[in-house]
Amino acid sequence: MKYSIHPAFLLLLLMIALYGNIALYSAMMISLVIHELGHFLAAKFVGVQVDTCKIMPYGGEMTLKHEMQLSYRQLIVVAMGGPIATLIGIGLSLLLPPLLKGLFIEIQLFILCINLLPIWPLDGGRILCFTLLKQYSYSKLFEYYVSSSFYLLTVTIIVLLYLLPQSLSLVVVSIFLWSKVIGDWRNRKYRSAFEKHVMNRLT
Repeated sequence: MKYSIHPAFLLLLLMIALYGNIALYSAMMISLVIHELGHFLAAKFVGVQVDTCKIMPYGGEMTLKHEMQLSYRQLIVVAMGGPIATLIGIGLSLLLPPLLKGLFIEIQLFILCINLLPIWPLDGGRILCFTLLKQYSYSKLFEYYVSSSFYLLTVTIIVLLYLLPQSLSLVVVSIFLWSKVIGDWRNRKYRSAFEKHVMNRLT
């Protein structure tokens, strides 16, 4: 499995370093590793091979081998692995010394809340989208879901821009997600056609 870090995440870390908060940097890196470990273990649990893992501003993104051939149940379990691991990490943080406990819990709660938003391609968005696709065999559903995520993120970015400079880190994350959704939206017809004419999903 290949590991990499997206340049946008390095920009986010640079912003943290400029504020001189090395403890925040360390807590964020450890929390992201815990989150991605959850996805990795969940993938292994359902027999899915992980090809690559890239650290993103909003968390991490794994590329699964033969993803389009996986069942929606497998995809849902893999998506749930990260949030579950973060919840476990929050529980373990309660055992840390007081000076570290608050910081680790705050960072992991932030990661959890961001990733559980029902927006593609976040974990919450994937869980909801794959659950809907599992229940309703509708080839256009993915296209509509990605489009809805695009409009929701557009509104979010506009609101966050009004809240600058306090919302700077959230603006960076939102813009990155926005660009990712645009890329998936451009490829929506290929996925819809694949769902409709090629795949015989296991549910």
